[in-house]
Amino acid sequence: MFKQVGERLSIKNMIVEQIEQVILTKQIGPGEKLPSENELCQQFGASRTSVREAMQSLAAKGLLTVEKGRGIYVNEISSESVSAPLSKYLQMRLDEYYMIDLIKARQIIEPSIAYEAALNHTDKDIEILKSDIADLVAHEGDYKELGRLDMEFHHHLAIATKNKVVPLLLKPVQELMPEVKSTVYAKIEDAKESAVIWHEKILEAIIKRDPQLSHARMTEHLKIAEDHAIITLDKINKAKIKEIKQ
Repeated sequence: MFKQVGERLSIKNMIVEQIEQVILTKQIGPGEKLPSENELCQQFGASRTSVREAMQSLAAKGLLTVEKGRGIYVNEISSESVSAPLSKYLQMRLDEYYMIDLIKARQIIEPSIAYEAALNHTDKDIEILKSDIADLVAHEGDYKELGRLDMEFHHHLAIATKNKVVPLLLKPVQELMPEVKSTVYAKIEDAKESAVIWHEKILEAIIKRDPQLSHARMTEHLKIAEDHAIITLDKINKAKIKEIKQ
């Protein structure tokens, strides 16, 4: 199944690449067992250390599970296993102003999502989006949960495009937003009210199957979100300055 890699640089990476390709081309399916560690060493012509490091790397990516005493199994790939590493990467690399970058990324993507959702949604999508707005209206208290409920509406809009790639592309950004939104909700008194109003306006345009209006309303919604983020950062920075002076 596998070709010998020889004693070249980055042997671990070459093993990872081959196994990834076997999984992606479905030569080995979810739940199926890979050859044993000894067999992999023989097939790759590589050391036990290189094979073990490759297995650890693939497990970290969510592609494999190494079960002690049982073997190495291919995982069922979920949207979480795909998006979680990127979300973690963004969290680690972005600075305190990352909320602006996240919103600007959304400004590039989400108006087009609203456009496509207006054209392609089903009645079931509309029911879910209405429920998302109702949940946002009803929730009081925990700001992070409020942020999560806010983003549910946007996630279900992406699903309503009926493009299977779009929700996956947006998910890493959306997973970071509840933290951002919780800070905004804590600092901006009318942030929740604004979110509800604009979600309702966007949904109204989508129900009408008016893609241009849906696009325009999402654009305006995210412009207000950017304004709220800038005000929030300003308040945070002023609080820090005051704390330093004291």
